[in-house]
Amino acid sequence: MAVKKLWTIDHACGHTTEADLSGRAADRRAGYARWLAERDCIGCWRAARDDDAEAKAEWLATRRAAEQDEAKSWSDQYRMPPLEGTDRAVTWAVRCRHQLVSAAYTALVVEGATSEAEWEAIEDLIRPVTRAGWWIDQRDADPVDLPELLEAASPADRPTENPHF
Repeated sequence: MAVKKLWTIDHACGHTTEADLSGRAADRRAGYARWLAERDCIGCWRAARDDDAEAKAEWLATRRAAEQDEAKSWSDQYRMPPLEGTDRAVTWAVRCRHQLVSAAYTALVVEGATSEAEWEAIEDLIRPVTRAGWWIDQRDADPVDLPELLEAASPADRPTENPHF
């Protein structure tokens, strides 16, 4: 007698489905059927995943808005000039600049040996870099490397005439 290929699965969600397990080795079908029974059916699984995706998207949008507000307040407080680029790039770059510069301050001044006066010199290098793409490109940089990265910034990244300060 052949090992059965069609299994009736009573899922954890309460639904019952027929599963064709002919694609599995005969000695693995019973174990796989038990595993399937411990899970929701595909319809319930998809519905739960879609709900999670919507909740995650909403959470992410809320978080991004809060980060954007914080970055904008920080930019105003420390007199950072507006960035140049597309609206989407500028929005992202403002957050990147805030996160990188804040992390650099913590690493270099709070936890490191850089003085406040030395940090002010670094800030003077930060302000002229107004190309949004530069800040996006540096988003994964090690914060302690910021001074060296700023020194290496090309003239296109820091225009010679910036009316914003």
